[in-house]
Amino acid sequence: MLALRRLCAGATLMMAAATVAYAQGDPTGQDVYLEAMRLIANGQKQDASDALTRMIQQEPEHAGAWLDLAILQCEMGRAEEAERLFAEIVARFQPPPGILEIIARRRAQGCDGWQPASRSSLMLGRGADNNVNQGASTSYFTLGSGNSRLELQLLPEYLPKSDWFTILSAEYARDLSAAGTMGFVQFQARQNDALTRYNTTVIAAGAEHPWRIGDWNIRGGAVFSALSLGGRLYQKQHQLQARIAPPLALPGNLQFSLSAGVAHVAYPTLANLDANIWEMRGLLNYRTQQAQAQASLGYSSDRASAARPGGDRQGWMAGMQGQTRITDEVFGELGWSRQTWRSESAYSPGLIDQSRNQATDILRAGLTIPVAARQAVRIEWRDVRNKENISLFQYNNRLLLLSWQWHSF
Repeated sequence: MLALRRLCAGATLMMAAATVAYAQGDPTGQDVYLEAMRLIANGQKQDASDALTRMIQQEPEHAGAWLDLAILQCEMGRAEEAERLFAEIVARFQPPPGILEIIARRRAQGCDGWQPASRSSLMLGRGADNNVNQGASTSYFTLGSGNSRLELQLLPEYLPKSDWFTILSAEYARDLSAAGTMGFVQFQARQNDALTRYNTTVIAAGAEHPWRIGDWNIRGGAVFSALSLGGRLYQKQHQLQARIAPPLALPGNLQFSLSAGVAHVAYPTLANLDANIWEMRGLLNYRTQQAQAQASLGYSSDRASAARPGGDRQGWMAGMQGQTRITDEVFGELGWSRQTWRSESAYSPGLIDQSRNQATDILRAGLTIPVAARQAVRIEWRDVRNKENISLFQYNNRLLLLSWQWHSF
């Protein structure tokens, strides 16, 4: 099913090429077509069908819209309507042999109604990390204030330790309904060569569903995850998320959306660290055939469930990332993000009298090189700079990772 969908998508582009000049003359119709493609990618087939029907009414010579609509009708089990559209395409556009072959394959396959699609991916990598334990960037720190101020030196175990590591991750996603509901599970394990007490394993599972209210597109989801550190459960997290795309009059390559979420984070083996985190951010996306970019800005509120050191905290987040095709076979990626936190009270009165003020910058760069069908080699470099007014918590971290990736789609 997925292979045929990709083949049909390529065929749509071939047919649409014959009507590019016409479509460019009507930007409103082109926006409708781009919206339909986005709805298809989100699994909202009925909404996509409605958009393509409007597209054909506006631009009856848009061959790509006709073919996409016929395929959608077939995938939704509407055999008679799909056959009518296929016949109309053959009569109206006289498509080339490649398109006729795709239509024949669709007819032979039949329109048996909705069939769930699944996607999976696997990554295996080897890397180096110069600060596995997030050791402090300075070996000295102070306690107290005034006449009781005391300067101490950290033990070696609290300073940065480097190591090599092996990482394995996998993901499986599957459509759960014809309305676009999708479920997924994710797994990641990192094994250090020597510092095994810092080995991590993450398991996550969740589901998401799209809605359309008028011209507003909404996608909501729920995720549960668990993190183990050194072989022991360290953190559990329950999260609700929603992304809302308002009907703004933006150029066809731009899309703006709002993202909101709430998460409950629990630390089973640590006292007084459980918290509820609320966040909201705005995202601006830019996409062309050669490149895509995203910028975001948001606010976070972290409310402690108990007497956590420093109490509640709040902060801002910002980020920019972009991907582009460097050559026909090489893809490049560059990203930056910043998260700030400011605590409302002293971290530990009498010992550390300052309220914690934190700013974490992450710079990331990567190259992805396809090596075979559905396979690629990726090189990634990451630099983390965690600046704090309390030197005990300040650290820097650099990581280099070489990985092999496989995906089913």
